[in-house]
Amino acid sequence: MVLLAVAGYLTVQYVTGGAGAPGCKVVATEDGHATYEFTPEQAVNAAAITAVGTARDLPERAVTIALATALQESTLRNIDYGDRDSLGLFQQRPSQGWGTPAEIMDPAYSAGMFYERLVEVPGYTRLPLTVAAQRVQRSGFPQAYAKHEPDATLLAAALTGRSAATLTCEGRPGAARAQGPDAVRAALVRDFGQDVLQSAGGAVDDASTAPPASPSPTTGAGGSPGGTGTGGGSGGRTVTLPVTAGAGTEERPGQRGWQLAHWAVANASSLRIERVAYAGREWTAGNTDSKWYPTDAGSAHGAERTAGSVRITSAR
Repeated sequence: MVLLAVAGYLTVQYVTGGAGAPGCKVVATEDGHATYEFTPEQAVNAAAITAVGTARDLPERAVTIALATALQESTLRNIDYGDRDSLGLFQQRPSQGWGTPAEIMDPAYSAGMFYERLVEVPGYTRLPLTVAAQRVQRSGFPQAYAKHEPDATLLAAALTGRSAATLTCEGRPGAARAQGPDAVRAALVRDFGQDVLQSAGGAVDDASTAPPASPSPTTGAGGSPGGTGTGGGSGGRTVTLPVTAGAGTEERPGQRGWQLAHWAVANASSLRIERVAYAGREWTAGNTDSKWYPTDAGSAHGAERTAGSVRITSAR
């Protein structure tokens, strides 16, 4: 009985990513009832898979298929074990030509390889998800991908930016060591490619030019309980990404900005991001409800600064 209890505990830890970890959640914009809750580890990997797909100008359907596949194969965890020599998010096998073990354990590489095989499937966007995924994976359980489609659809809508202000994470400021704006820029390049900074500049603001941060019901303006704070970009901690429309003809206004904003929230715990602001909304790490709140930068100057750029502020 003890062994069974331990096995059950380990199973829960595997599925949830560990008890007590700060949680993430995505909600549907249509009715607000459909939700998917997941761990920061899963959020980082889902954001990477999505970024790689959109960097290749692939449709949202491709991202949904990729996310559902990774949910089935690894529960969106970058595991270094599997059936025979299977590894990584998609359980790709070095012996079957997917790459070296080191390459497959790189989420951006493994996602890229999945998309390369997916786009070779004729009419994959019109196929049932489980059929499209199976054409790539050739799994022994081809119907298993279907059960993940609702969650993958929610994730894809948020992480491609099609649905605004729908992804939040608890993002506890103490969950990781402070890394700063250089780490944020490096992670952006890792997932989106160099163009994400070439077009946006990736500027780092100082305290004299940053707008004030908005308080939330549970934190002060500085992002800590009861604190007064010094502003959104104090001490050169804020990476500002001016938003320009992507190449996709179906991209909605603001979609690119919300993709970058949601990516930052998904990476909040690993990069120790304290605050993300875009389009007059702001998310702050450590909130008990982890919502996007309207900013208090009501002045014309503040509105001008936040409307067309994503601001990612690192914790001290």
